[in-house]
Amino acid sequence: MVAAVASVLQVRVSSMHIDSRALCCRADRRPGPRGWLGGFVGLGLACVAAAAVAAEEPIRFRTDVLPILAENCYSCHGFDKKHRSADLRLDDRAAAIDHGAIVPGDAAASPVIERIDATDPDVVMPPPHSGKSLQPAQRDILRRWIAAGAEYEPHWAFAAPVRPQPPDVPGVAHPIDRFIRGRLATAGLDPAPAAAPATLVRRVHLDLVGLPPSQADLEAFARDTRPDAYERLVDRLLASPQYGERWARWWLDQARYADSHGYSYDRPRQIWKYRDWVVDALNADMPFDRFTIEQLAGDLLPDTTDQQRIATGFHRNTQINQEGGIDPEQYRIEAVFDRVSTTATVWLGLTIGCAQCHDHKFDPIEQREYYGLFAFLNDQDEVELPISDDRVDLAPLEAARDAAEAALRAHLEKLSSAVASWEAGLTAAARERLPEYGRKHLDVPAEKRTFEDRRRILAVAVGVVDDEFFELENSYKLAVAAASGVTTMVLAERKEPRKSTLFVMGDFTRPAEEVPPGTPAVLPPLASGSTRPTRLDLARWLIDPANPLTARVIVNRVWQQHFGVGLVETDDDFGLMGTPPSHPELLDWLACEFRDGGWSLKALQRLIVTSETYRQSSARRADVAERDPLNRLLARQQRLRIDAEGVRDVALAASGLLAPIVGGPPVFPPIPPGVTDQGQIKHPWVESRGPDRYRRALYTFRFRATPVPALSVFDSPDGFLTCTRRSRSNTPLQALTLLNDPAFVEFAAGLEGVIRDQGVEAAFIRCTSRAPSAAELAVLARLEPREQARALLNLDETIARE
Repeated sequence: MVAAVASVLQVRVSSMHIDSRALCCRADRRPGPRGWLGGFVGLGLACVAAAAVAAEEPIRFRTDVLPILAENCYSCHGFDKKHRSADLRLDDRAAAIDHGAIVPGDAAASPVIERIDATDPDVVMPPPHSGKSLQPAQRDILRRWIAAGAEYEPHWAFAAPVRPQPPDVPGVAHPIDRFIRGRLATAGLDPAPAAAPATLVRRVHLDLVGLPPSQADLEAFARDTRPDAYERLVDRLLASPQYGERWARWWLDQARYADSHGYSYDRPRQIWKYRDWVVDALNADMPFDRFTIEQLAGDLLPDTTDQQRIATGFHRNTQINQEGGIDPEQYRIEAVFDRVSTTATVWLGLTIGCAQCHDHKFDPIEQREYYGLFAFLNDQDEVELPISDDRVDLAPLEAARDAAEAALRAHLEKLSSAVASWEAGLTAAARERLPEYGRKHLDVPAEKRTFEDRRRILAVAVGVVDDEFFELENSYKLAVAAASGVTTMVLAERKEPRKSTLFVMGDFTRPAEEVPPGTPAVLPPLASGSTRPTRLDLARWLIDPANPLTARVIVNRVWQQHFGVGLVETDDDFGLMGTPPSHPELLDWLACEFRDGGWSLKALQRLIVTSETYRQSSARRADVAERDPLNRLLARQQRLRIDAEGVRDVALAASGLLAPIVGGPPVFPPIPPGVTDQGQIKHPWVESRGPDRYRRALYTFRFRATPVPALSVFDSPDGFLTCTRRSRSNTPLQALTLLNDPAFVEFAAGLEGVIRDQGVEAAFIRCTSRAPSAAELAVLARLEPREQARALLNLDETIARE
């Protein structure tokens, strides 16, 4: 069987379109002038420089000079005054001139040029120990720039976007296409032809609802001869409840959502009501400004509702450390640090977290300004909100709780004499060293101790507790919580705000001066009528029309989902070290359209997917590969491997097993045995039965420390930190997972039934959205139905979006 399956796979691999960028560039989620791309950037700069020298084109600060300074100089001569060398600042024109390092108009008299041309290792800049060096063409750019006056330009991302006029391109009506086609014409490239209808239908289904089209969907589109047939299809998909399920995962990645607390114990938590809130909000096309306000400060709105409180679960997705002996305040502070960095990354696309310990080395953000943001997120209590939900049947949960309690009681009884001996031997000093939660239970007379007292005492009984106790204790706790009804984790503002201070070197044990809530000075000022601004003021500031970043960042991330890479490649860094936009006018036009058009994500989606740019073929072209190898000008679409959840969902849909139930508690589909035993605590995984076994991957229970292998192997994030851009790897483990994972074995059995009832051609269409060729059918004919099903689910084309 293995040889036969391999034969089919060989046929497909030989004909698939391998996009080296799609396979490789996601290994580093921070591309640009860092990591693996550094060599390409250096080569690119050298090429650009050589072309500029040859043509004597004017030097442009943003595109020619800034990348050189940012990569080679700003770490030592940038905004961070504490770590600045020789008190020289090169990111500010006035400072560089006042220092005497740059003499505008006279490169020969500028010490900067003298230092970069030096051959003495004790004099040359960058210094050899930094591992950096300037190429001759880069030095020539700096020399010509200074000779021309050393003019600086403000960083593009900190200026508010102004709606540009789309270029006039004959015969092109769609504004996105006018921007893209205008650039292509300048580069001497033609756009690709439109994708085949079946390819386009599959593409837009996968992108908007995360599921492949059925054969009926494909046939209906083929029969629809109306000129707006495609636009009607898009509208139907946007109105589908599956739209919210598909795009919720995009947002939950950024919210670092998971169903467990993290750290070493990684115990289960209830926060799935927040996940459902996201699905419902996206399906309702909640305007993004309101979407922002409710998640960051829904509890502070007038006449707040339970749903608005549930939305604040966004910042309850931080980890919780439940180990014994920890300092709770340390980990509370760690959670606030996470909230500051996540807020900045998700809405502003800035690495503000870099200013936790000192002024930002590259962007104009002071450490004090970091703690101004910290102060907004330091005034909350973390609480549980009880919620009624008719979908949750408590009877079996209560039975499970009772069974877990009985097992734990039996174990306590077995260890009772050992505990008594341990307690009798406790000295006063040893007793004082025990955690307070254990000492207070020891103070209860033995004859009056409750089950709770005995359980807590055993938890601190050094030398008595065993692994079995911790397993039973943990089970008693995924059981008591579940049987107590539905709760969800939310934020609640404190009546008395905490005092927030700057921490020396980011160390919470070294508080310095007090810092009130505030925002970075490089961005527009915060509008607040109160003496102490709140999270609500912060949320409103983020979506204020004057804020130059939020609209740009969000439209860029949506674009990234549809083309594999954003108009700004470093989607999480719009600062000086980020890559400049490939199409700056298009980015600003989209940002203005999104902001001024009511912050509608569905309208933005519709705008993008109805463009001819989106509808192009993704087939590789020799002219594009030679002149635009990374396809940044978008002369064709990108071929992308489907996200991890989509891989499961496509297989579920193809097999006919998919249970299309929206919302509800997380489920436990089959996973390889022993997966959840790999952490410090062994967690039970009781496989779901009935429809819950075959629900979309969005609803699979997610442990942070021991993730589901079929998701993690396809690059699903673990939920420890915000993830704004997933990697897209291509590994042998992925093929082995599709062949051997117990869930996919079940999917193959379902697809085998399709083959027996409807034939292998129907199964092929279910997997790939196209009819097989005669050659492909001939290869498949050599296999048994079970083998055919395994092979079809393992095709590269099945898990790819053309």
